[in-house]
Amino acid sequence: MNESFDYIIIGAGTAGCILANRLSENENIKVLLIEAGGKDANPWIHIPGGYFKTMHNPKTDWCFTTEEEKFCNNRKMLIPRGKTLGGSSSINGMLYIRGHANDYNYWRQLGNIGWSWEDVLPYFKKSEDYRISKSEFHGTSGPIKVEKIRSNFKLLDLFLEASQEFGYKKNEDFNDGDNEGMGYFPMTIDKGYRCSAAVAFLNPIKNRKNLKIITKGHVKKLTIENLKVKTVNLWKNNEEFSYSVNKEVLLSAGTIGSPHILQASGIGPGKLLNENNINIVKEIKGVGKNLTDHLMLRPVYKIKNLETLNDIYHSFTKKLLTGLNYLIYKKGPLTVGASYLCGFIKSDSYLENPNLQFHISPASTDLLGKADLHKFPAFTPTITNIQPTSRGSVEIKSSDTRIYPQIKMNYLSTDEDREIAGKSIKIVRKIVLESKAYKNYEPEEYRPGIQFKDNQSLAKEAGKFANTIFHPVSTCKMGNDENSVVSDNLKVKGINNLRVVDASVMPTITSGNTNAPTMMIAEKASDLIINDQK
Repeated sequence: MNESFDYIIIGAGTAGCILANRLSENENIKVLLIEAGGKDANPWIHIPGGYFKTMHNPKTDWCFTTEEEKFCNNRKMLIPRGKTLGGSSSINGMLYIRGHANDYNYWRQLGNIGWSWEDVLPYFKKSEDYRISKSEFHGTSGPIKVEKIRSNFKLLDLFLEASQEFGYKKNEDFNDGDNEGMGYFPMTIDKGYRCSAAVAFLNPIKNRKNLKIITKGHVKKLTIENLKVKTVNLWKNNEEFSYSVNKEVLLSAGTIGSPHILQASGIGPGKLLNENNINIVKEIKGVGKNLTDHLMLRPVYKIKNLETLNDIYHSFTKKLLTGLNYLIYKKGPLTVGASYLCGFIKSDSYLENPNLQFHISPASTDLLGKADLHKFPAFTPTITNIQPTSRGSVEIKSSDTRIYPQIKMNYLSTDEDREIAGKSIKIVRKIVLESKAYKNYEPEEYRPGIQFKDNQSLAKEAGKFANTIFHPVSTCKMGNDENSVVSDNLKVKGINNLRVVDASVMPTITSGNTNAPTMMIAEKASDLIINDQK
């Protein structure tokens, strides 16, 4: 089979669904969307609290693992990535956070024209149906529904009180360019159901005659001749298929998948390609480099006389009532993923912008999304350094893309990251253990343990139970330096008709959750692509 398409989109995650929607609006343009995972038919995908049934599930999650992480107790750590229509937006925490305005202004200062906060704000607004409040910073007619949280715990309201005791202000809108302060997360939820990119962007247009969607199609490689992509080759049901491209191939396979496919197609570091017997089509040293992620440090505090999700989980009656509350009213814990409260604060007062983010859950467990909740009442005021200096890599291990690449995150590998980790744990400890708000509830530090005092020992201990917060970016970064892979129009350097459109193109990681920025990137890319054809 050698059917031809104007645009071939690889990956039906957040970016791929948006590209398919926007490009196929023109009925004269023929679009192919290829997804390696299956359809988003699993009902747990659509129930927000069902993330624990889809994360670490090989039917809906790629279940990647890192190499041994030296500063995280030499653990091989799980890296969830969505393996279904909607990609990671179908298994994530549905947390809608854009980042700080200065994240994007910095991208522009690096030489990326058209990527300042002022430039990208219209694309954020274009995607949104923002139902929490009305302001100049939000859209109300986009496909992605953004709503207030539909569940509450006194425990969490007390955390807001406690944080204000120490000077951390309340924030009613984390997405107006200044994210500093504490409050509840805005969520990509539509009346109690997950609003994934597939639900929002793909479902309404999936029957367009000029759009073909392939699921369970695993891309083998791109065939490139004279620095131009000719065909996309894939496996489906152990058969090989090839599809020709007339205009452009748009690689939206994500921060791990996109560099993997580029390397398999002969685009990447020459030495690495030679080691895997891959012919070098174009040597680009930065493909797979610069991997950046947010590491969540997960202190746990036992608490008395306050209800937590642990209590609900271990009570048949409470679980039954929680299920009924969801079925009848679309309210309660099943309308929320892992995190409820958000906060952006500074580890040091001299900083211009917040560098720490809270993800606070009224629950505790040994491993997020996999292990059972603890049998005692407790909560997890997760905190993460949102501007880490540690960098990792994604490197192919075989010319066969069905063999997972080597992923090195190198979490906490810099002195600065370890120092900030220690400081952040101390901030959490102060809020919980020294506040008047919690005093009557006798909080007790379960981990890391109050015997750990200095920053380095806290970082070492915290590394034993830290996990990714699922924000890998920057392995095909946009820019002008020697490690950049794409230009500011997202075209792969030296290849005539190939763009990367996903979180891998971020020059630097944004200050917060990465799904909303990925939507923005895809919205902007759609305009860049359409305008190039005029």
